[in-house]
Amino acid sequence: MKTTLLAWLQEGNISIPTLLFSEYRNLNLNETELVLLLNILTFLEKGNEFPTPEELSARMTISISECNEMLRRLIQRGFIEIMDEYSHEGIRFEKYSLKPLWERLVDQFMIQNQNMNQMEKKAEETDLYTCFEKEFGRPLSPFECETLGMWMDDDHHDPVIIKAGLKEAVMSGKLNFRYIDRILFEWKKNGIKTIEQAKNQGRKFRQKQSLKPNVKDESQHSSIPFYNWLEQ
Repeated sequence: MKTTLLAWLQEGNISIPTLLFSEYRNLNLNETELVLLLNILTFLEKGNEFPTPEELSARMTISISECNEMLRRLIQRGFIEIMDEYSHEGIRFEKYSLKPLWERLVDQFMIQNQNMNQMEKKAEETDLYTCFEKEFGRPLSPFECETLGMWMDDDHHDPVIIKAGLKEAVMSGKLNFRYIDRILFEWKKNGIKTIEQAKNQGRKFRQKQSLKPNVKDESQHSSIPFYNWLEQ
């Protein structure tokens, strides 16, 4: 008995993507279908590329006829396929391929990532609107909401960068969308895509501005110094 058990253990292991176990339900596979696919995978890795329904059902709790029906459904639903191959001697033979299963699994993974990214983007958008309304001290107008939406749709304008543009506008005393748009336009033109690059750019402009005398209007009242982001 011990010798037999050792022989079974020495048959080796099969590599199964963890994603298959976490996502088989989302692929509309039940546990019996999953085990059938895993048994096909086991036979394939052992060199048996076209196990019979008899061989497969012998490892499961389903009958041969049930196994036949399940195989037919899995083929129709695009989880496995039967391929024609030819040996070196030119003899035609058939084999199972699980490539459709792996493709479906990859598609499911990509859909999940896309949904997650959309949820994160929605959360970032909500946070961005909140930041703007907090700084402006009022709800944004429809035009301002549309402008903010356009900035977020621009691949060059990460929400962090838009927040940085808002901060620069606050520091300059020019809290309006036109001025923020000028800042973002200038950053985009100069290839600024990270918060560190934006900070460095702002620091350079502030240092440059500090070297200039304060500008006064005709009524001799000091105007609020600001950073002209269109100056180079």
